[in-house]
Amino acid sequence: MINITFPDGNIRQYESGVTAIDIAKSISEGLARNVLSAEVNGQVWDATRPISTDATVRLFTWNDTAGKATMWHSSAHLMAEAIEQLYPGVKFGIGPDIENGFYYDIDTGERLLTESDLADIEKRMIELAKEKQSYLRVDVSKKEALDHFVQKGDEYKIELINELNDGEITLYKSGTFTDLCRGPHLPDTSFIKAVKLTSLAGAYWRGDEKRKQLTRVYGITFPKAKELEDYLILLEEAKKRDHRKLGKELELFAFSQRVGAGLPLWLPKGAMLRDRLEHFLKKVQKEAGYQPVITPHIGNVNLYKTSGHFDKYGKDSFRPITTPIEGEAFFLKPMNCPHHCEIYNVKPHSYKDLPIRYAEFGTVYRYEQSGELHGLTRVRGFTQDDAHIFCTPDQIKSEFKGVIKIIMRIFKALDFNEFVTQISLRDPANKEKYIGSDENWEKAESAIKEVAQEEGLNAITVVGEAAFYGPKMDFMVKDAIGRKWQLGTIQVDYNLPERFDLTYIGSDNEKHRPVMIHRAPFGSMERFVAVLIEHCAGKFPLWLSPEQAIILPISEKYQAYAEKVLQFLNNSDIRGLIDDRSEKAGKKIRDAELKKIPYMLVVGEREEADGTVSVRKHGHGDLGTFDLNQFALMLHEEETKLQND
Repeated sequence: MINITFPDGNIRQYESGVTAIDIAKSISEGLARNVLSAEVNGQVWDATRPISTDATVRLFTWNDTAGKATMWHSSAHLMAEAIEQLYPGVKFGIGPDIENGFYYDIDTGERLLTESDLADIEKRMIELAKEKQSYLRVDVSKKEALDHFVQKGDEYKIELINELNDGEITLYKSGTFTDLCRGPHLPDTSFIKAVKLTSLAGAYWRGDEKRKQLTRVYGITFPKAKELEDYLILLEEAKKRDHRKLGKELELFAFSQRVGAGLPLWLPKGAMLRDRLEHFLKKVQKEAGYQPVITPHIGNVNLYKTSGHFDKYGKDSFRPITTPIEGEAFFLKPMNCPHHCEIYNVKPHSYKDLPIRYAEFGTVYRYEQSGELHGLTRVRGFTQDDAHIFCTPDQIKSEFKGVIKIIMRIFKALDFNEFVTQISLRDPANKEKYIGSDENWEKAESAIKEVAQEEGLNAITVVGEAAFYGPKMDFMVKDAIGRKWQLGTIQVDYNLPERFDLTYIGSDNEKHRPVMIHRAPFGSMERFVAVLIEHCAGKFPLWLSPEQAIILPISEKYQAYAEKVLQFLNNSDIRGLIDDRSEKAGKKIRDAELKKIPYMLVVGEREEADGTVSVRKHGHGDLGTFDLNQFALMLHEEETKLQND
């Protein structure tokens, strides 16, 4: 008999060899029908895999993130089986689950896979799912694995196997398909009831532009047809909110091949929106004791060698810029933190000076493969709302809490009401990915965990997702249609202060090492604006809107009065414009609605005579007639409330 410990601490005894499905059946048949996988001593296993020793077990269903991941990983195998049957001779790269669904990278040979093929693949997937094919895990030797894929002629799997050690290789078989895979997988294919293959894309093998481009097929599956219907409705809404579409319609930003892929151009309205966001955060930062700094767009390569960024991220940066001086090279700035360390080092510091908080809207440049660029969310040049806090070890928690307070204020002002806090820690089994001593990592990780607990953030913990120099806390925001985005981040760093030999004189008159906190509440201006556009569908809060009011004269006769109203708005610090086209008032109103301008001020004979405006609000219709002072007061009260609530 073995002891199985449940998440609530309850312990039950079972015979050795029991599976998660068996355990679920001992609780209820209904639960057993819904178990997709299980966590066994911290690792996610197949629900059908025998457990032979004492273990802590958590059962996963579709309602759990790990359960969805199991469903979607298994669905990638099901799709591969369908494609292999429909198009014999195809070869497969990798096929993981992702946040919403799965993909598989496929070498289709001479055949070109197109959107018109997806319906046939979906149909075959459903047919195979109904066969209730079991997912069978098989431990194999390295030779057995190589023999199988050499016979199949799949060079992609052979390459992956050659990088693995004997004794750690498993294959999964389902129906006619066998794949190199660690798992876990569903008990069988019958759990997959609804399928939608969403798109095709090109993807270089292992992300290397010098290697063959494969076809990446994206898809998603569900345990109920109704859930797929709901998802497709959500997908349509997401298309309407796509920041690339709205950014063009609202004239916020553009891209030019002459300028270069992944390098956004901010148009006047977009620049105004961005400027308002920066002004808001600068005001909040000033109140919190931050000092503004500005650093160059390039830095000597030795700066990034000192920081460790060159070794870790040199391949992701643009190629060095050389000068006529032999051996001298510069990088386009890939991050701001090394520059801020050098600012700290300009003069000596006492413990009485700390904390020191440097803030910069610093533009950085990182090379992204062209196939991975996506609107404003994945670019090659972006501006971080970066700040670095240099503090004593006993100030870490209070400074961390101060940053959390700023992030919460931003989320509230922009109506990001739902978010999840994630603590990302170092992978203790893969320490070579990181820099710094075990002692410093343990101190930094403990501080973050304690702050999360004290602030009641109910954070989730993820191992292996830390920055290379320290652990971090990320804020995953859920937007208006339920998608999650990683926005604000806070990171504790004991390592860069050592690498740059940063010091302060303590109360004991001895030199001490400060701790560095990296933080970016927006993350990057580009990504944040993209998320904001999609969250509010382009209907920005009044205080952010590039144009707060548009004046609509009903004919040319009232153009002079419209200009008088515009002058009043300008003097009242209200952003406005005039639609002076020779169009009927109805069309002007419709166009203003499409441009999502918050207020429309209709002016004609009566308004000119009375010194008033007829006010319409976007999405609400007619509000009535206001005198100009009354309208300005209403706007300012609304704007102040939105920013400060």
